[in-house]
Amino acid sequence: MSAVRALRLRRRDDVDLALMRVDQMERDGVVVDFTARLLASLVRTQPVDVVWVAVRDALPWTTFLPEHDQDAMLTELVEVARGAASLANLSPVAVLLEQWRHTAEVYADPALLEILRREPEGDLGAVPVPDGDR
Repeated sequence: MSAVRALRLRRRDDVDLALMRVDQMERDGVVVDFTARLLASLVRTQPVDVVWVAVRDALPWTTFLPEHDQDAMLTELVEVARGAASLANLSPVAVLLEQWRHTAEVYADPALLEILRREPEGDLGAVPVPDGDR
């Protein structure tokens, strides 16, 4: 088992689980914390265009974000990554990246963007609660 980083436990009726050594989990946490702090430092100390070269390399879909959204995404990413690292919970970073990726998908599709821009202030109204979730 020492050569295996994590063992995936597939479950039939629920989400899969991962089993890993605690020392590996702790090392992963150190790397995540370091990465979040490094990103925050780069954003604070480097010209934004230099930082964006690295971001676009890591997240190519950010090319489709307008400039004002690029700034907002980078600010949110730094804040959420630092907070998530301090909690040892990466879920907020994954959710944030998924949300921004979906935003980029809208900007990349001119037909979809036009539909959304026709709506008042981009709001399509309240979403009803699905019947099965009550």
